[in-house]
Amino acid sequence: MTRIISALALFTLLFSSCGPKLSPLTQRLVEDQAWSEDELKRIQFYLSEDLILTREVRDGKSEIRNGQVKIIDGREVEQVVFKRNTPGVFVFSPKSQRMAVSFEQNDDNFLVFGPNPKAGNRYVILAAEWDRRSGQVSYAGKQWRVNAADAYASLLIPLKRLRNQDVKGKVVGGRKLK
Repeated sequence: MTRIISALALFTLLFSSCGPKLSPLTQRLVEDQAWSEDELKRIQFYLSEDLILTREVRDGKSEIRNGQVKIIDGREVEQVVFKRNTPGVFVFSPKSQRMAVSFEQNDDNFLVFGPNPKAGNRYVILAAEWDRRSGQVSYAGKQWRVNAADAYASLLIPLKRLRNQDVKGKVVGGRKLK
């Protein structure tokens, strides 16, 4: 039995390390790499944590696609849930230091991220306005509330750092007398 547990632990360790190492997307990384929009479209992005968008359904009509409708304090609300590590793609850059990233097949359904100095200049979700409890974001042509606890939901990218590419140089062979 001990051998089975040891083998299972080794198997889990080997295969859990095979996945990509996700690193936060920061403004410094973007500046250092100077990626074009075409290059950004070839990078796979991921969410760092769960993110929940909520909006009140006022007219009694609820359009449910990937969200849920719930009754909270007697009000009918619609939610769109993005789970941690949800993959997304770059759609466009609305302005400098901003990235619109879509987590669905429809490019019109995107969230905007940008660097936040309070979060080490990581690209976090941007809201039109924040108060103590929530922020207002635009998604799929509608206005949604995002909880203030989700203010630091950021973009991650698979990043492989190669040490031998960090250093430039040559090996000198020496010089002999003629």
